[in-house]
Amino acid sequence: MYEPLTEQKAIALAVRLGLFGEDALLSSEEIGDGNLNLVFRIVNERTNDSIIIKQALPYAKVVGESWPLTLKRATIESQALRTFASYVPHYVPKVYYSDETLAITVMEDLSHLHIARRGLIEGKTFPRLSEHIGEFVAKTAFYTSDFGMNQQQKKKLVQQFTNPELCKITEDLVFTDPFFDHDTNNFETELRADVEQLWQDDVLQRETAKLKRLFLTKADVLLHGDLHTGSIFASDEETKVIDPEFAFYGPIGFDLGQFFANLLLNALSRHERDREPLFAHIENTWDVFTRTFAELWRESNEPYARTSGVLDDIIGDALVEAIGFAGCEVIRRTIGLAHVADLDELPLERRLHAKRHALRLGRELIVQRNKLAIDDVKKLVQQTVHVNS
Repeated sequence: MYEPLTEQKAIALAVRLGLFGEDALLSSEEIGDGNLNLVFRIVNERTNDSIIIKQALPYAKVVGESWPLTLKRATIESQALRTFASYVPHYVPKVYYSDETLAITVMEDLSHLHIARRGLIEGKTFPRLSEHIGEFVAKTAFYTSDFGMNQQQKKKLVQQFTNPELCKITEDLVFTDPFFDHDTNNFETELRADVEQLWQDDVLQRETAKLKRLFLTKADVLLHGDLHTGSIFASDEETKVIDPEFAFYGPIGFDLGQFFANLLLNALSRHERDREPLFAHIENTWDVFTRTFAELWRESNEPYARTSGVLDDIIGDALVEAIGFAGCEVIRRTIGLAHVADLDELPLERRLHAKRHALRLGRELIVQRNKLAIDDVKKLVQQTVHVNS
């Protein structure tokens, strides 16, 4: 039967699974700082070998037992990691064991790497991050799409990765609540006038509704579903994507938009002179994604692969989606339930300035998404910095 693990129970599980030698001296530390799960690092003190045991809780950890959640998300996560590993094994942790009843995934320990968000806050650049994420998104998107796999098999995967409860979190917290006066919203009192202006913006709400409809209805590819910089481990040479418990079949531009938004939020936390590495990552992610996806497309058996303009339409739609979804994510991370440390750790005056900038930028990304090229994103950041501030 399901029960939440403790540090001692996590050790007992590792012993029962035979994941270490018989003479192992095991220690356990709870290291989870996320919103939804328990995470334990189990170390053999004799050899320094280690594993991660992640367990879903039956409620949202960030809120408490008043917000119940399905334990099925642990199964979704382990299945998504295994699916991604079949295409890009070098970009995800190895999964050693999973248990649907206990909502547990046992996986490779990546503590030799940095959480990308924390590293970016500390000024690290992770020079290969955009190259790796561009390839990760392109290959997982193509190979799980109707162009890269048997269409009937793809429809079965859509069923397998139906994820209504976690999609509902995104539907509410990304696409709905921040755009209305909802009790889940969380922002500084000083931002009240800026936020109320956003809530009264009919153009913004109409365009956000279109993006929400895309999220609800468009089942292009298997998505990570929550691809922010806190879901990525990185070093100068290595990148690993973790935590795909929000995985589902959705619009091709969604993961890109989430990633772009979190790079932009970090950029807004910096002085203007220090933002260039973030803009370079956004542009390079897109370049690697489009180049890799195009190569796979041309090598495929898709009958329309040789038809002029079809690939251009797919790539064009992905960019419009990514920019719009990025705008939604920028706004929700500024005034919604779950924030980012990039902004929240700033001193008050800088934080307020950065968050006002984020609200302006998020709006323009949403409403102008059909007009923007990828290199226009940097210009938009510059254009929105001082407007009405």
